[in-house]
Amino acid sequence: MSDALGAVAAGTPRPGAEQIQQALTAAGVPAASLEISADRTPTGLDVDSMEAAAVRGKECVIGQIRNGKVTVTVLPVLANGKCFVGAPA
Repeated sequence: MSDALGAVAAGTPRPGAEQIQQALTAAGVPAASLEISADRTPTGLDVDSMEAAAVRGKECVIGQIRNGKVTVTVLPVLANGKCFVGAPA
């Protein structure tokens, strides 16, 4: 995830959800396990950061792009089998 998000961030410091989804699925992350945050606020503004997560077993690999910088961490899967709380974007 780190390499795929790094490549996206290098080309676009504030990528959209579609760019992130394409990069991660091209890198082999199964689309069914992928969760991506919204790239616009409810009022239509750009978000400060984008997050993507993928379930791997009992863990979530979560990546964030903020101002062109990538951070990746691993956290436990939530009780509902997902990585993010709330409705998907």
